[in-house]
Amino acid sequence: MRHIDEQDLDDLAVGAAILGTGGGGDPYIGKLLAQQAIREYGPVTIVDVDEVDDDALAIPVAMMGAPTVMVEKLVSGDEILSAVDAVAAHLGRPMTHTIPAEVGGVNSVFPFVVAARRGLPVIDADLMGRAFPELQMVIPTMYGISATPMAMADEKGNAVLMTTIDNHWTERFARSVVIDMGASAMITLFAMTGRQVKEATVVGTLGLSQELGRIVRETRAAHGDPVDAVRERLGGFRLFTGKIVDVERRTEGGFAKLEARMEGLGPDVGRTFTVRSQNEHLVAEGDGVAASTPDLIMVFDTDSGEPITTESLRYGFRVTVVGAPCDPRWRSAAGLELAGPRYFGYDIDYVPVEER
Repeated sequence: MRHIDEQDLDDLAVGAAILGTGGGGDPYIGKLLAQQAIREYGPVTIVDVDEVDDDALAIPVAMMGAPTVMVEKLVSGDEILSAVDAVAAHLGRPMTHTIPAEVGGVNSVFPFVVAARRGLPVIDADLMGRAFPELQMVIPTMYGISATPMAMADEKGNAVLMTTIDNHWTERFARSVVIDMGASAMITLFAMTGRQVKEATVVGTLGLSQELGRIVRETRAAHGDPVDAVRERLGGFRLFTGKIVDVERRTEGGFAKLEARMEGLGPDVGRTFTVRSQNEHLVAEGDGVAASTPDLIMVFDTDSGEPITTESLRYGFRVTVVGAPCDPRWRSAAGLELAGPRYFGYDIDYVPVEER
């Protein structure tokens, strides 16, 4: 058990943006909301999974939709509470803990808004170990855990509660609703007992996010290479260093889709590289495929070591692309069926980044 205050969220937000593989929304916005809640209600307690009782009720929270929209369509925090209350009321029991639905970007810090305002602890874990664009793409789906009851709420005061026959139908219906809500909404889903949390989550990812943020900050202060320090901590690989020469992006079907083309600098002069994304970075290609989902593909500002989210990538940025291994469960047949490259329409087989 440990406490998180306003300052701790600075490192956590940076680290979560790294693990978010470009997606999960701009962590700066969520960090401001969480810091405001902590300022008003006091520090938040983070607990390890082994501190959670088996019969506890943990309700994950997140933002759903296109990250590019959220930059202009801000939330107040009331939407999250409306969604949480709707699920708890439907289940007929109070929530005891909250947990990030994904460790990526803004979705890593939204639970701290709920925790501060309700006086509840946050569990040091998440459902993916990274970020993915669709609701069913979580470890609990592999364990047969239902996404519903699921609640969605927007900034206008609208709220929707749904139950579905499986998690793919949850994604399908929720995607339609989120488009009507303006391409972004706050959601709660995958309510789990403490026993399920221990089995079907990626443990320690909030602590890892804090550590990664601290590595970036301290390495930069020591005039080191923060990108290489992060790469080493994650057991990853430097895939490309260059300059972004073209960015093609569009918001389609409630997703932010992007293709960023780069020309090499330094050791990669003369090479070209492309990163393709759907909210998150899914495929990185140079002289052939360099990395693909479900492994982590992360884009950093080469000089500062700051992670760059999908919606922030711009022409002229000097970037370094890093690939790192995902949670081993994503490499199983069930994991690749949920979030492998062929699911997203890429005609390639998954090969672990360390083998590429």
